[in-house]
Amino acid sequence: MTYAVRMRVTMREVAVRAGVSIKTVSRVVNGEPHIRPEKVRRVHAAIDELGWVPNRAARALRTGQVGVVGIAVTELRRPYLAGLVEALVTEADRWGMLAAVEPTHGDPARLAAVLAARGKTFDGVVLIGPTAPVGDGLDDRPVVVVQGGVAGVDRVEEDVAEAAALVARHLAVMGRSRPALLGAHQDELRARLDGSGPVPVPCADLGEVADRRAGARAAVQVLERHPDVDVLLCINDEVALGALAALVKHGVDVPGRVAVAGYGNLEDGRFSTPSLTTIDPGPARLARSALELLADRLAGTAPRQPRAVVSPVELIRRESTLGRDPR
Repeated sequence: MTYAVRMRVTMREVAVRAGVSIKTVSRVVNGEPHIRPEKVRRVHAAIDELGWVPNRAARALRTGQVGVVGIAVTELRRPYLAGLVEALVTEADRWGMLAAVEPTHGDPARLAAVLAARGKTFDGVVLIGPTAPVGDGLDDRPVVVVQGGVAGVDRVEEDVAEAAALVARHLAVMGRSRPALLGAHQDELRARLDGSGPVPVPCADLGEVADRRAGARAAVQVLERHPDVDVLLCINDEVALGALAALVKHGVDVPGRVAVAGYGNLEDGRFSTPSLTTIDPGPARLARSALELLADRLAGTAPRQPRAVVSPVELIRRESTLGRDPR
């Protein structure tokens, strides 16, 4: 029996398919700046179509880089964090880089070990929401922080001010005037809502873990203490889904008696009963911005000053605030 053997796809084939030079393909793969977006899209499309894998060993010898980005995250049990990590891994692949995911479990020593591996195991590191300073990260061993609020390094944040404005406008349109917050760390939203009503907005502390169990417990407690509340604004979708379950269990009509809104746009929210209104922070957009910042540092074209990217968000309106479509 004779087998046809497919030879390894070459950079030249990618260049021909994309209609660009071999040098342009190399520049795109290595994350170099000042390339027309149309050419970048064509090169990535050709790479995807042909299944080309860059020769990482050759690149390491040429540039001194290993072609691996480290992704440090507290844990992967939280669905939103897992989704953001997946978006970062996908985006790293688009840049021709491997990604190594390192759960730190909140241990400073683990985080320090990941940062110390820059220039050895990893070319650079993306940190998701660190709780401690990260030191230097503006050189050829870059650090980019996503949703961490850490100064002194490149960072990407979702537009929390716009998220608060979208929620506040939606509540006004829906005639909701007595909100409560489930989760104490919603400063932007709380400041906006406190200024719009006669009394301060009640706020429930969820404890150490802001999960469904905490959301269910907090929803019941808030309504017992503040029976006039007509909307629960939850720090994340897990808390919101727990609140929905508790309200249904206790016979509270959602959204007739109390509306519920979350944050994170988890897939589960599409299929809950009722479906969940939420803010979509755009994990793919966050990941794209993070890898662009990282690639600029690795290419040596980024400014010395730290950069901050504010990523847009979107309000996803569903049944938990709108009610069910009678059709």
